[in-house]
Amino acid sequence: MECVFGMVGKGFALVVADSSAVNSILVHKSNEDKIMVLDSHKLMGASGEAGDRAQFTEYVQKNVALYHYRNGIPLTTKAAANFMRGELATALRKNPYMVNIVLAGFDKETGPSLYFIDYIATLHKVDKAAFGYGSYFALSMMDRHYQPDMTVDEAIKLADQCIEEIRSRLVVAPQNFIIKIVDQDGAREHSWRRTTKD
Repeated sequence: MECVFGMVGKGFALVVADSSAVNSILVHKSNEDKIMVLDSHKLMGASGEAGDRAQFTEYVQKNVALYHYRNGIPLTTKAAANFMRGELATALRKNPYMVNIVLAGFDKETGPSLYFIDYIATLHKVDKAAFGYGSYFALSMMDRHYQPDMTVDEAIKLADQCIEEIRSRLVVAPQNFIIKIVDQDGAREHSWRRTTKD
């Protein structure tokens, strides 16, 4: 019952993900960080099969670092999103990755941005996005309360409302969530929303 969602505000982008690692009816751990820091100004929230998620996100992270090392300049968020889309499209015809991605980044020229990339290599630049069973509730809440010029505090409040809605309405809801933010100061962990501890 995974859930990853994100939104763009005034000068920042935010990604939220549940932190449960489950298989069938078993919860293996409840502190799995599903939001990877790609570089200093990019976050990648991923949902999907645990093996595919770990393999693909690490593959992307290392290739983004390799590009920076070889060329001396980092990829823009748009370029990183298109790289991921290309890799997913290539894998789709061979050995597909069952992974969905919410990519958030901040570029000096364009500011914050958010990209929706699914397992069949669909890519869209969006203001808000969500994957997983919790997306039914998160998208509903964001459709109702999202504003393009939200402050960080307002976006965190909306993320908390989405989390509360997921916890109260989803039958098998994840209990713990992690929130990360990217802005002009870089990508960083903002906070955890926990109801259970390991």
